[in-house]
Amino acid sequence: MPVRATATLSVLLVDDEALALSELSYLLKDFPDLEVIGTASNGLEAVEAIENLEPDIVFMDVQMPGLDGLGVIRRLNEKKIPLPHFVLATAFDQYAVEAFQLEALDYLLKPIERARLEQTVERARKVVEGHQRAAEAPATQSAAPARNRILVRHLNRNLIVEAQDIIFVTIDEGVITVVTNEAEGLSNYRTIEEMQADLDPDLFWRVHRSYLVNVKRIREVVPWFKSSFQVKMDDKKQTLIPVSRVQTKKLRALLKL
Repeated sequence: MPVRATATLSVLLVDDEALALSELSYLLKDFPDLEVIGTASNGLEAVEAIENLEPDIVFMDVQMPGLDGLGVIRRLNEKKIPLPHFVLATAFDQYAVEAFQLEALDYLLKPIERARLEQTVERARKVVEGHQRAAEAPATQSAAPARNRILVRHLNRNLIVEAQDIIFVTIDEGVITVVTNEAEGLSNYRTIEEMQADLDPDLFWRVHRSYLVNVKRIREVVPWFKSSFQVKMDDKKQTLIPVSRVQTKKLRALLKL
């Protein structure tokens, strides 16, 4: 499905100065396709918010006490969390080179001028929509067939698990855990994307950047905060798994929520 120009882009604002947050939030109200989904007042809050909310774009101050803006990007890289598109803002231009080395989308000098902000927003639209088109492009016919069996390490044993028996897969600090009703063990895959590519796309759904679930093993859809949802799996623990903001839209469409 082609991405519409009017698709809403989710935004997180990060600044240790409340006035700066308020001013930027006010400026962004003039862009109806941007939705501010949260704010953070320091770097540690920013890391947590990015991991939980999965924003498309993060407008972030560079200079903050403790973990600064550049430190946030480094911390996310260390945790192997996929990065949103960062727009860094500061009253000083000395961080510009390092910002772009860390692949920031843009760099704004405070006080932020509306005309300059318009340029940044337009650049963000094009970049985000380009990535969405690439992600939604159909797989090529040369793609390898889905694996039916997966190796899982459990209690010093190498178990062969039928793919259809996998309830969900999760990744934490780069370690991938596979959960079935019979065992819970570790996978040799390096990334969850790599594992997802080997599994049946009609059976396994990436509901969150840290979770891949077997759609046939979803027991219940549970309302969560801010119109989002969790899915309860039918493993022994009845694990609740968050559905990301992007995938919530797909969930609503599939289940007519």
